[in-house]
Amino acid sequence: MSIVLSCDKLIKKYGRTYALRNLDLQLEENVIYGLLGRNGAGKSTLLNLIAGGILPNDGTIEVRGKKLGRGELPKDFCFVPENNKRFGGARVIEILQFAASFHPNWNWTLAHKLLQTFRLDPDKKIRQLSRGAGSLVGNTIGLASRAPLTLFDEPVLGLDFLMREKFYKELMEDYANYPRTILLSTHLIDEIVPVAEKVYIIEDGSILLHDDLDQIRMAAFSIRGNSEAVKSFTAGKRVLYTESYGHGTLAAIYEPLNDKDMQQALMMDISIENMSLQRFFSYLIEGGH
Repeated sequence: MSIVLSCDKLIKKYGRTYALRNLDLQLEENVIYGLLGRNGAGKSTLLNLIAGGILPNDGTIEVRGKKLGRGELPKDFCFVPENNKRFGGARVIEILQFAASFHPNWNWTLAHKLLQTFRLDPDKKIRQLSRGAGSLVGNTIGLASRAPLTLFDEPVLGLDFLMREKFYKELMEDYANYPRTILLSTHLIDEIVPVAEKVYIIEDGSILLHDDLDQIRMAAFSIRGNSEAVKSFTAGKRVLYTESYGHGTLAAIYEPLNDKDMQQALMMDISIENMSLQRFFSYLIEGGH
């Protein structure tokens, strides 16, 4: 697959504080990515650097093999920021019309459908909207733009479960018919599982892990048992996190297990369970500190 976006050794500092540290990231064509991290991990900083809203202290950003100059914006690109109230006095329909003028693949049929699905009043002013409704206006722009590279920053903030489900459903349906590269930045980890194909996990401005979600499902396990048995079983394996309780130990590992491993665990009276992405994320973060 061709690389749509490449970030190489990005550094962003505010005074002596690092927001990003030598961050590398590559997005392939026609793949949905999750950018996962806690609040303050560096997700929004990264997206704003790509979108040209702020400038890096060091490092490069390339879009389709072309290095972006200082302050240069990517072409055929849509960025949906977390806060969309910059034009608070404008009506919803005016914001959509403004966005349409920047996106050559804009589809008004989809835009009007999303207004109905998301129950957005096109004549209402942006400043009159709730936080959730504001997110939905941004999401409408992100989907209707059909930009080959689309970045969403916390797209479901302020939305109830039903509306979050509607957003993901609309995204997946349109993506199936019009594939493009989509990056969804979120701290709501488990919700991304049915949507994303690959994930980047970011913490303290650095990428801790990049992998296919299917690979994570096949390789993320929690191990419980007698401390000595767990220590022996996990020797040579990638251990993300350990926690002792009495004479027992819980260990989180990230490594595929074969039938021989499972038989060994049974003989050693060790329990093995697959981890949810949320639990895997927690152990990965906690184990790194």
